[in-house]
Amino acid sequence: MTGRNSKILKGRRLALLGSVAVLGAALLSGAPASFNVSPIAPTVAQAADAAQAPAGFADLVAKVKPAVISVRVRIDETTGMGSNDEQSDAGPLQPGSPMEKFFRQFGQRGMRMPQGRQVVTGEGSGFFISADGYAVTNNHVVDHASTVQVKTDDGATYKAKVIGTDPKTDLALIKVDADKSFPFVKFADKAPRVGDWVVAVGNPFGLGGTVTAGIVSARGRDIGSGPYDDYIQIDAPINKGNSGGPAFNVDGNVIGVNTAIFSPSGGSVGIGFDIPSDTAKSVVAQLKEHGKVTRAWMGVQVQPVTAEIADSLGLKKAQGAIVDQPTANSPAAKAGVVAGDVITAIDGKPVKDSRDLARKIGSMAPDTSVKLTLVRDGQIKELTMTLGTMPGERTAMNEHTDESGAQQSGVPHLGLTLAPASDVAGAGGKGVVVVNVNPDGPAAAQGFRAGDVILDVGGRSVGRAADVSKALTEAKASGKHAVLMRVKTADATRFIAVPLEKAS
Repeated sequence: MTGRNSKILKGRRLALLGSVAVLGAALLSGAPASFNVSPIAPTVAQAADAAQAPAGFADLVAKVKPAVISVRVRIDETTGMGSNDEQSDAGPLQPGSPMEKFFRQFGQRGMRMPQGRQVVTGEGSGFFISADGYAVTNNHVVDHASTVQVKTDDGATYKAKVIGTDPKTDLALIKVDADKSFPFVKFADKAPRVGDWVVAVGNPFGLGGTVTAGIVSARGRDIGSGPYDDYIQIDAPINKGNSGGPAFNVDGNVIGVNTAIFSPSGGSVGIGFDIPSDTAKSVVAQLKEHGKVTRAWMGVQVQPVTAEIADSLGLKKAQGAIVDQPTANSPAAKAGVVAGDVITAIDGKPVKDSRDLARKIGSMAPDTSVKLTLVRDGQIKELTMTLGTMPGERTAMNEHTDESGAQQSGVPHLGLTLAPASDVAGAGGKGVVVVNVNPDGPAAAQGFRAGDVILDVGGRSVGRAADVSKALTEAKASGKHAVLMRVKTADATRFIAVPLEKAS
């Protein structure tokens, strides 16, 4: 420590030492003392602080550490995972992906190339969940691995096989076959609270059996890795190689699986993300039984209800998921869900936003019958829907518009030039096409682009620029502060709330 703070600290130390010296001099000189020397009783505050101080984690660590393993994988050129970077940590994480900034691939990987042959080795962490050798780790630790080895806390090494993986939650189940029983740990039955103690055990930088401690910093984190993001954030230091390792509560149960860190430098800055135990339990059970995870599907494009959308629909709260477009012949379409519906609950459980809806549906089994509560035209409705099976791949909409020869009509209060879709080749024939966007207008601020197709405004279908203008005028006259437009872009169909007070 240097500078002014150092001087202050030195001054404080000197002041303390000075007071002790004076007291010693008074006692040695035999000077009369105006006080009696006696043991100092702790204050109530000091006693309370002592009672709240952690007693240490040694007993906990002794109990759970034998169940934690180091996972070492080998990836050779036959898997197509090679790289010329000697310290490549990319793995399945592609440059530019949302998870790149979170160093999702923080299972430690190195590379060697004997006689021109590419061989990648990686190290991560894991933990036994049963005495017969089933263990949990991250998908990205074992992804594309040709061989998997685990090293136990007592130094023994075993071969392991991959039973199943789930890239969407980044979980994997592996199995060690041996003539012995392994120590194992259990998943916690309840979610941790923010502020609870947490102990992480793993294999950072290949240093197996490393223990760190901290607290639960936050819950429900969305870090952009997928539709099922619901991470627990912890501040117990975790680094490369901790991937797949467990985070324990004070009872010795697993509250989460260490999966990602946020780190501008690549090292721990006290921001780590764990897959919650309830998610891990569900996924691991399916991997053990089927070798893969099958999720339910309702077939809708949705977006969160913003304050502007809530206002335009007359909703009291900005809560729920608004349906942009149900997929044709999907469970949602068959149940009667239409564009503009706001889904507010599933089986009576409130839906916070579109991400919450995806997690709720994704955690259910196909063919499950659910009750949807939704708001349509200001009225609460209930529909019964039988969930389908999540398709293997989603095909994004990719429609293009041709602006040539478009008949233009101005809509000055939005800063848009519109043309009937029926007059524009490739526009689909429904709605009005955005031919030009004024960069200084309110529509540009809401993300409108040339080629977008406005399908309806305020719940009414539009086919001409005059229809849009009329709908805006009526919405403003009725006292609304925003109007909701359903817009088809090159990627998807979505709702956009346009603030009317910004229109001129």
